[in-house]
Amino acid sequence: MQPEQQLALVGGNALIPEGPPLWPLPDESVQEALIAAFSDGSWGRYQGPHIERLEARLAEYHAVPFALTCCSGTFAVELALRAIKVNPGDEVILAGYDFSGNFRSIESIGARPVLVDIDPSTSSLDAAIVEDAIGLTTKAIVVSHLHGGIAAMRSLREIADRRGLQIVEDACQTPGGNVEGRMAGTWGDVGVLSFGGSKLLTAGRGGAIVTAGEDIHQRAKAYCEQGNNAFPLSELQAAVLLPQLDLLDARNGVRRQNAATLIECLRDSSGLSAINTMPPDSAASYFKLAWLFDENAWPIDRARFIAALQAEGVAIDIGFRGFTRRGPRRCRRAGDLTHSARAAERTVLLHHPVLLESPATIERVTETFKKVRRAFSEPNAE
Repeated sequence: MQPEQQLALVGGNALIPEGPPLWPLPDESVQEALIAAFSDGSWGRYQGPHIERLEARLAEYHAVPFALTCCSGTFAVELALRAIKVNPGDEVILAGYDFSGNFRSIESIGARPVLVDIDPSTSSLDAAIVEDAIGLTTKAIVVSHLHGGIAAMRSLREIADRRGLQIVEDACQTPGGNVEGRMAGTWGDVGVLSFGGSKLLTAGRGGAIVTAGEDIHQRAKAYCEQGNNAFPLSELQAAVLLPQLDLLDARNGVRRQNAATLIECLRDSSGLSAINTMPPDSAASYFKLAWLFDENAWPIDRARFIAALQAEGVAIDIGFRGFTRRGPRRCRRAGDLTHSARAAERTVLLHHPVLLESPATIERVTETFKKVRRAFSEPNAE
């Protein structure tokens, strides 16, 4: 049977007939914020009330004294590294599987990434092997909470404190998440947030850092002030983020409940292993819900599996490419990167708007996964 016929076998009514789930959501509070910013003229100001209010709210929400907004989450990582005084020639530890912008942010200041493998159960930096990667010029660790997994921040914090390193904690995928009893982003010397178009808090673009360090905050501000703020978030972006921040905890609760339902309903699905392991007293925000796809357990490869689900209207895609193919001129490898390579080859990601859908839609998503499995497992499917 040809691939086109196999997809037709799977096909049926799409879960979302008009395409992927809508994001950002229609939201009256965001609309009101836009209208208010237009009416008072603050939308076009260099310095208006919304940035100041948002930074104060972000600091309060994270229970830290300082927050600073900027133009993107990717730049926020670079800004955080500069603020903790990572210099050209320094080394920065990074997971072998992570967002590509984090690798480039390290390179952009002339530092050198040191790649460490991930814990396969969390998709995050493996704290158990980080210490072996520390060299004479290692200055910092960049650690991300990815795909519904939570990094072991208590262990990483202990290592960093003992070895004189600083941590940039990338919470772009888990704003409002709980990490071993603390807000995601607050275990690091600096926490990083993203407000990109797909993010849980979205302004199309934008980012922020949060920190308890006054010196870190001041260095970050000083770097941004290049005649004026050279890397700003706009007043209009700040205005629309404020009402979303008020809704974040409630929406995270819905996402967690629906993610738990999907994980449980698909627990016995051969060839799909959920990325859902986290330390005690932790809860992810589920920007993505991830599984590892085992091609040995399926009669199709990952690309055809994703294509079949997308044909059914399920908002699903592959994960990051990772850095396992980066050469020694650009980075240092600290040990084997087997799990990072596997994550790059096998990760499948369900996009977060699905996780705000009704229980009926969540049930249809689980049934669609099972339907695809049955369709490609029939004796004549190949």
